[in-house]
Amino acid sequence: MAKMVVIYNTPKDKAAFDKHYFEVHIPLAKKLPGLIKYEINKGPVVPVVQGGPDIYLIATLYFDSLDAIKKSFASPEGQACRIDRKTYAPDDLVKIYLYDTQEV
Repeated sequence: MAKMVVIYNTPKDKAAFDKHYFEVHIPLAKKLPGLIKYEINKGPVVPVVQGGPDIYLIATLYFDSLDAIKKSFASPEGQACRIDRKTYAPDDLVKIYLYDTQEV
C-alpha cells in the first residue's frame, strides 16, 4: 500500500479554506482513479514537540502503490485536483509526502 499525506498549515481564512476544501476539493479528489481511501484528521492537530508547525489539517489518501499514485495524478482527474489545490492552498501553505508502507 502507498500513501499520500497532505499537511496544511493554518490558512489566513479558515472558513474560506474549509468551504472550498469540503465542497470542492474533496469531491474532486474522491474521483481519483485508484484511490482506495481518503481520510482527514478529526479535531485539532497537536504538536508533540514544542515550536512545531501550526498544522490545520492532515489528509491521507491510500493507493495500491507509488506507481498508482503517479498514474492517478497524471489522469485528467489528478490534474484537476492539482490545479484546484493551488487555488485554495498555495505551495507555502502545504506539504505533500508520498511513500510506500510496510507492516512491521
